[in-house]
Amino acid sequence: MQTKKKGMGFLEVTAIGVGGMVGGGIFAVLGLAVQLAKGGAPLAFAIAGLIALASAYSYARLSVTFPSQGGTVAYLDRAFGAGLFTGTLNLLLWLSYIVMVSLYAHAFGSYAATFFPASQQAFWMHLLISIVVVAITGVNLLSADLIGKAEDWVVGIKLAILLLFVAIGSQGIDPAHLSPQAWSGPIDLIAGGMIIFLAYEGFELIANAAEDVRTPARTLPKAFFTSVGFVLLLYVGIAAVAVGNLPVDRIVAAKDYALAVAAKPFLGQAGFLMITLAAMLSTASAINATLYGAARLSYVIAKDGELPAVLEKKIWNEPLEGLLITAGGTLLLANLFDISRLSTMGSAGFLLIFAAVNAANARLADKTGSLRWLAWCGAGLCLVALACLVGQTWSTNPQNLLILVAMLGLAFAIEAGYRFFRGREIRLRP
Repeated sequence: MQTKKKGMGFLEVTAIGVGGMVGGGIFAVLGLAVQLAKGGAPLAFAIAGLIALASAYSYARLSVTFPSQGGTVAYLDRAFGAGLFTGTLNLLLWLSYIVMVSLYAHAFGSYAATFFPASQQAFWMHLLISIVVVAITGVNLLSADLIGKAEDWVVGIKLAILLLFVAIGSQGIDPAHLSPQAWSGPIDLIAGGMIIFLAYEGFELIANAAEDVRTPARTLPKAFFTSVGFVLLLYVGIAAVAVGNLPVDRIVAAKDYALAVAAKPFLGQAGFLMITLAAMLSTASAINATLYGAARLSYVIAKDGELPAVLEKKIWNEPLEGLLITAGGTLLLANLFDISRLSTMGSAGFLLIFAAVNAANARLADKTGSLRWLAWCGAGLCLVALACLVGQTWSTNPQNLLILVAMLGLAFAIEAGYRFFRGREIRLRP
């Protein structure tokens, strides 16, 4: 969510975390989780949520000790110094945001295309992807707050629809669909959780609001854990209802718009339409918030001297160049890559970033008052989860790893090349 008020309390801060997580992710990735974990999809979501909780501990301690709008960027620079390593990680964070916006755009196009005949859906999906990205970029150029002012209403609507989905759908669950016999093997089960890890990523938005929170030492930790815990339970409930009401093969067949299909057994065509409209509203809102956040991230990194100075300029009070680069990258990725590759790239990127943030908290434990061993455990869990995701991808779609390597290589090459050819003074955030 974009809007922040001076002196925010617990409920307002928690809403930021919940709104950031319950964006377009659950609508985009449910089918992928079911494809990998099968009947174990609820457990896969729970595993991903527990890793998010471990990382929330580090974010909570760091945001209380070092409140900054820079959030993740500020923590990495403070812990490791503003060198090539942190510059690469910061660029990886920006690229991961671009991947996430692309995933949301792909989901928007997939759900919206269901209103057209099946033979024309591929065409309409790509056209609608391009229209929504260009339109929301234009809105951001005019006024970044135009959609943001309606964000609280959007969050309320999509939460109400998802809670209704769980409440009604839970009455028709077939326990046999969720029994251990219906689960995938351990590696696929964990990989199913990790490929949808980005559905939890949004809790980090709380850190960016730390400067505007009343009594941060008390409010921030409660907000981090409450928001992640609530969303964990919500996601597990959604996965249980989907798999419990519909055979796995039918969910997988419609994985690009799986949640809408999962609503049909107990809500009929009206449920399909309701979830589809909720998905379009939610993903459009998520595109707006993440597009704006990614553009601002490029501005923050440039202000620290880790990107060209042109990216720290603002036109009409907006980071124009960063916004246009982010939108251009989104158009390419969303139209050229399928949802599985986008989710793998995004989840892997954020697992690496969260591992680094946990390591940063461990290094700064004396200042943050953290349990160093717990921070290192968080970093280890992220790396083990990443290894499972990479291992599963290697065994099933090894070409996807080339894309991930290219993403990492691009972040390193941009930062290394910029430092070598241009060189700017690196300015650490206070």
